[in-house]
Order: sequence, then structure tokens, then C-alpha cells
Amino acid sequence: MTANPVSLWNVSAEEKDYSNTFVASGKVDVAIVGGGFTGLSTALHSAERGLSAHVLEARQIGYGGSGRNCGLVNAALWLPPQDVRKQLGETYGPRFIEQFGKGPEYVFSLIEKHQMRCEVTRTGTIHAAHSPGGYRELKGRAEEWKRLGEPVDLIERDAVSELIGTDVFHGGLLDHRAGTINPMGYCRGLARAAMGAGASISTGVKATRLTRNNDEWLIETDQGELRANAVILGTNAYTDELWPDLKKAFTIIHYFQLATTPLGKNASHILPGKQGLWDTAQIMFNYRRDAFDRLLIGSMGTIVGGKDKGLSQRWARKQIKRIFPDLGEVEFEEAWYGQIAMTPDHLPRIYELDNNLYTPIGYNGRGITTGTVFGKAMAELLTGADKADLPLPITPLTTVPSAPFYKRLYQTAFTANQLIRSI
Repeated sequence: MTANPVSLWNVSAEEKDYSNTFVASGKVDVAIVGGGFTGLSTALHSAERGLSAHVLEARQIGYGGSGRNCGLVNAALWLPPQDVRKQLGETYGPRFIEQFGKGPEYVFSLIEKHQMRCEVTRTGTIHAAHSPGGYRELKGRAEEWKRLGEPVDLIERDAVSELIGTDVFHGGLLDHRAGTINPMGYCRGLARAAMGAGASISTGVKATRLTRNNDEWLIETDQGELRANAVILGTNAYTDELWPDLKKAFTIIHYFQLATTPLGKNASHILPGKQGLWDTAQIMFNYRRDAFDRLLIGSMGTIVGGKDKGLSQRWARKQIKRIFPDLGEVEFEEAWYGQIAMTPDHLPRIYELDNNLYTPIGYNGRGITTGTVFGKAMAELLTGADKADLPLPITPLTTVPSAPFYKRLYQTAFTANQLIRSI
């Protein structure tokens, strides 16, 4: 393993990493800050629509949440569809539900079209009930999805035990639209596809200032300048000080993962269909098996310690022993964590920060589909689409004054949860 990798995916992805130094290219149609799902999807779809696009990535492709993701390609949001419709109204609500319900299908279509090597499975994901109350909540979701004609199945306790490989859950919701990927492989695949379509990507270059000059933007970087007709900020939870107050538009939630060494046949009973799973608990956790039979397990919070010692690996061992008592002792190959941009209502935003300066932001842990769909929407907007046809209304920037307090509060609660559940 490399020293301090972004994640397990950074070294297990089959798609090759990409790096390129910044060379000033005069003026482009669109400059994109951030080399993750949003930025690379914007670049790909912009280039396919005939725009000159240049991605500026401060570190490496997929360095942020995209490469640290757990790899569940889920449909829609954490919120049940009835809540989304209530919050967005009868114009945007049904549209958002439909477009984001089809999000996994669109991600999978891009993977197939560009032959991205990212360990894709299309056997669904399981939202597992951690309690009887959790099962009742899933029942309400299932009824609404069924009313909308979507392929989801509510599964009772005995049946879900066979599907998952353990009897600790009280039922589950199997979403056949969803699946799993190696998220770094997908991110690098998007980069390859974007470059193949004609986009430029520079890594290791940090955008430091944005200035509007008549009808164009000047993007100053630590290595030179770039001019553009439009700018898309695709930084989401890794937003910095580039635009005033933008990082105050959400609360940062950390999410950590640990991956075991390959378990071989010993893990064959765990999620035999290779679905990904997350539960209904308030402090949720997830697990899945990758293409090499590693078991990945994670929850909200940061890594405390490392893969060999410390609180987080004790928590992971305890959870694995509780859920899969016959598995025996495991060794961990890697541990990492990333950041989630959480909004007060758990809905993403599209902000118009200035003329021809946009940012989709606040993905609430659904970066794979949301970043991909919003990147496509940004390209359509820049090539003449009506703003009224976007998945969400464009809104002015609003900040969350309580975000720093809640970030600390959540982190304290998440660490306490690790401590309690590791005893």
C-alpha cells in the first residue's frame, strides 16, 4: 500500500491515475474548479456539447469526497420521496424525484458507454432496518416508491437475513435501481472520458481568486491565470475560501471507512448478491463487499487511530463480530475518512453566485449520482437550457450560521458512538 492514500480505492482502482501540470490556455468557454464527480461530469458533458472546458484540481483526481466515497450508487436522496415533494412543491418535487430516481441508470450508462473499469455491480442496494421502528419507516418509503412505479421491494426479517447474511436486521428495502462501484475508478473513468471528448484537466493547481472582468472571468491560480466565459465550482464538501461565504452554506459531516484484507470464501455468505447496505439508525453505518472480497464497513465520524490500532478499528472489529459472529478475526488493509456537505433540509442546492458563475452543492452523502446529474445539468445550462428546466431552482447563496457549532457537536457524538459501540 502507498503511504497515506486517499482511500483503498486509490490503490485498487483499475483505471489509471491522471496528472498533468497547468499550462495557461488563454480563454476557455468554461473553467471548472474541482476534479471530482461534479467537475468531471461537467467537463465531459460540456466538451460533448462543443464547449472548451478546463478542470483545475488542487490535488489529484478524486482527492476529495469522490475518491473517499463508499461506492453505493443510490437513487434519489436520504429523504423519502414524499418529503422531497413536500419541500420542493409540485413543480420541482416530482421532477427532482424522477430525475434522481434515474440517477443510477444514467451513471451505469456512462460506465458502459466509456467502458470504465470500476468494479460495477447492478444488483441493487439494501436499506436495512436497525429496529422495528426503522422497518415501519422503510414501509412508508416502499409504499410511496411503489405508487410511483419504481422497482423497490420491502423485505421482511427472515428473507432479508438470507439476502444480507445475518439476522441482526428487522427487514429491509431492496432498491433494484441501485448498485455499487469503485468510486475512484469511476472518477478516473470520467476524467478519461472528458479528455477523450476534448476537455483539459490540470492537477496540482489551486485556484486562488475569481475576478469578473466585463464579460469574462479571470481565474488566478498558484501557477498562472486562466480566462473563461463561465465558471463552475464543483468542490462541494471540500469548498475553501475561493468564493466568500460559500463554505458556510452547509455543515461538514465526516464519514469513515475501514477495509479488511481479502476474505475469500469466508465472506461468501455476506451479501452474496454483492449489494451495498446502509441502515436506518440515526448514526448510520454501512458495509459491502468489493470485487476482491474485502469487507468494507463505515459510519459517521473520523478515523480515530488507524487500520491497526485505535478506537475506529476496535469499533469495526466489534461491529463485524456482532453482525457476522462466524467470520472470526479479521485484519484491516486500509482506513480513511471523507467529508459530506449536509444542508439543513437535506436537499442539495444550485447557487448562482454571479453572472455565469454557478455551483451545485450540498449533496448530503449522495455524491455519485448527484454530482453526475448536476454536471450534466450545468453543461446543458451553459449551452442554452432554460434555468426553469433544471432539477432544482437556482437560488441565491444562503449560509448556515450554526454550521461550526453543529460540526463540533456531531463530531463529538460520532466519536462517542464509536466509543460506546466498541466496548
